[in-house]
Amino acid sequence: MILKLHDTMTREKRAFVPADPDRVTMYVCGPTVYGYAHIGNFRPVVVFDALFRLLRHVYGDAQVIYARNVTDVDDKINKKAADEGVPIKVITDRYLAAYNQDAAALKALPPTLAPHATDHIDAMLAQIGALIERGCAYAAEGHVLFDTQSFPDYGQLSGRPLDDMIAGARVEVAPYKRHPADFVLWKPSKPGEPEWASPWGAGRPGWHIECSAMIEAQLGLPIDIHGGGIDLTFPHHENEVAQGRCAHDLPTYARYWMHNGFLDIEGVKMSKSLGNVVIPHELLEKVPGEAIRWALLSGHYRQPLDWTEDLIGQSRKSLDYLYGVLQRVKGLEVDEADVPEGVVEALADDLNTPKAYAEIYALAKTLETAHGDAKATAKAALLAGANLLGFLQDDPDVWFAGGADDDLRAKVEALLEARKTARAEKNWPEADRIRGELDAMGVVVMDSAEGATWRLKEPV
Repeated sequence: MILKLHDTMTREKRAFVPADPDRVTMYVCGPTVYGYAHIGNFRPVVVFDALFRLLRHVYGDAQVIYARNVTDVDDKINKKAADEGVPIKVITDRYLAAYNQDAAALKALPPTLAPHATDHIDAMLAQIGALIERGCAYAAEGHVLFDTQSFPDYGQLSGRPLDDMIAGARVEVAPYKRHPADFVLWKPSKPGEPEWASPWGAGRPGWHIECSAMIEAQLGLPIDIHGGGIDLTFPHHENEVAQGRCAHDLPTYARYWMHNGFLDIEGVKMSKSLGNVVIPHELLEKVPGEAIRWALLSGHYRQPLDWTEDLIGQSRKSLDYLYGVLQRVKGLEVDEADVPEGVVEALADDLNTPKAYAEIYALAKTLETAHGDAKATAKAALLAGANLLGFLQDDPDVWFAGGADDDLRAKVEALLEARKTARAEKNWPEADRIRGELDAMGVVVMDSAEGATWRLKEPV
């Protein structure tokens, strides 16, 4: 099997060859913890979790080191703390806990490392010092800025001329800059903001230097894979490349760059002003995390994804079908099996999750029609294929019950049995009456040739 990944830097799909197969390194830009993350923030979470799972499958769990940072020093964090009149750590702890909780609900594995920006100030200062020493950065009016003119390859990742990049981005205009594209590595703190001592005056780091310093400290340069949303390509990732390479005169910063596409809401860009921001922390009160995960992986990661009511509804129905297949063979014990080749091959082709979904559906169809010993083999294959993508990890009864207690489950099962009897006796009015009662209870009944299954419309 050859794993192929699309590399943003070279604009082509390339065979993945890590620098060291015994230590495969991946870094993905993580949350800035000042509020609940929105659904667009969670697309890279599940996309790169899928890649993390695939890399572990190929190279071994212990051989893959996945770092996802936590930005815990930022203007928005400072403002949130000031607005609430609480210490900054209260804000960062609160929203990091919520982020991790939501990620776990979406079946994302914890990253191997979760470095915090504030724990790496010394590493940032060291990298800034190295940039100044090499003539790639300069101090001006209490700031330290990266000199973009010192790096001929600046703009290579974005693939756009420098003037175009500046025109399309919110670049701060300041008289102390040598060039409009020069960006801040260190800046003075405002009154009441956190600050650290530095050779250039007390202050705090710029955003871009944080990731470069954490990558160097935690993983070492160059790394194998750097991931994130397409919106980070410029200026953040472009600036990371410049800093990381220039600080140590490296030819390469990351061997492969991967970016997931944008996410819109009902065909419109997500925006607070439009009131269409979807917050998984709130959505999880109504929708299972696995259904959100299915929706986020339903399209190819590099393509835009339109988040709609139909998408989440269809995603839940897809999982209802798969869990229903498993529920009908829940008494069948199986051993752990190898992941079917079709699923692995789909994912190995630049993380082609739509094709992997088709393979999982085919495995479910095989299980439905299998007999004898073949049924156990088919169930094991379905579980192995789905589990690689982070699906079908719950008990089917729990999935359908949605948190219902024993009394509610017993009542629903009794009504379903009574409905089954009524249908067998062709007493259609009584069968319809029972179905109406179930509907009033918030129960969705799903009939099939093998019998009826059910789930709650919303989790308890």
